[in-house]
Amino acid sequence: MRILVVTQMWPSAAEPGFGAFVAQICRALERDGHELEVVAIDRRGLPKTKYVTLFRQARAAARRFKPDVVYAHFLAPAGVIAARASRAPLVLTAHGTDVANLERGAWARAFTRIATRRAYAVIAVSGWLRDRLVGHLPELEGRVEVIDSGVDLELFAPRDQEAARAQVGWDGEGPRFLFVGTLDGRKRAEALADAFEGLGRGSLAFVGDGPVRERLEGREDIRVVGRLPHEQVADWIAACDYLCQPTDGEAFGQAILEAMASERSVLATTRGGPPEFVTPEAGVLVDPREEGAIERGLRALVELPSPNPAARTAATLHDVRVQAGRVAEILRSA
Repeated sequence: MRILVVTQMWPSAAEPGFGAFVAQICRALERDGHELEVVAIDRRGLPKTKYVTLFRQARAAARRFKPDVVYAHFLAPAGVIAARASRAPLVLTAHGTDVANLERGAWARAFTRIATRRAYAVIAVSGWLRDRLVGHLPELEGRVEVIDSGVDLELFAPRDQEAARAQVGWDGEGPRFLFVGTLDGRKRAEALADAFEGLGRGSLAFVGDGPVRERLEGREDIRVVGRLPHEQVADWIAACDYLCQPTDGEAFGQAILEAMASERSVLATTRGGPPEFVTPEAGVLVDPREEGAIERGLRALVELPSPNPAARTAATLHDVRVQAGRVAEILRSA
């Protein structure tokens, strides 16, 4: 198939980790022999005119490339742009923030309906996200498929832990805990740091950036690394004992799945997609809104093995190549 991809997140030299979960499934489609043309926003912080530019690029690409199908990531704005830029059949994937935006009011729902009414199919990355989407747009009942973004089982694979620690420069004694993601209130980065201090052992590293970064830096046995390319995230996961992401609402949990594929036990949230793939053998689930739940989760987490082959076994069910094949079936039907 000739597939035009329209997305508001895509990796670039300036931000190599931006939208890596979108890029990996597109690469898997290319490996299966499909021809892709990608039109994307590839960095944060651009002016709002970026969406006008994205529309013009998508329309020009559609005329030049003549796709069999358009595959848009995020319902809006990218999905709306894709719906207007080409007459080819349209398939959308919802990733989380686009569904959360529907809670802002009727205007957001009306805007998103431009894309969903035009779409042949809508994909959500978890059952939890599908249910939230249908709750806001009831007409989508029965029309939303659940296909997560998958995991690259070659990039995120069992590796020598000591070699990885030497590579990233992670010294110290005791269990090594890792957080990957935006450093903000919803991700509960600061709450995780507080719980780690209550545990009183090991070290904690944060890979990411965000508004609470300053409140994390300078704490004993806590290190803030900043944003990294996807390949370097794999190095840090290989170096840790446990990955922790007690988010208050996680549409899927990409870093959690990647850690499991790397044979790492995980601490994840009950509020979102992680309960759909984190097995009791692979990790601990907590409700981050409950007082003391994150610290209790850490104490239970250190009882699990590291490395943890059971986590890898659970993650293999979400091979990105398999997920791309499922997406391709929908694109072909469209």
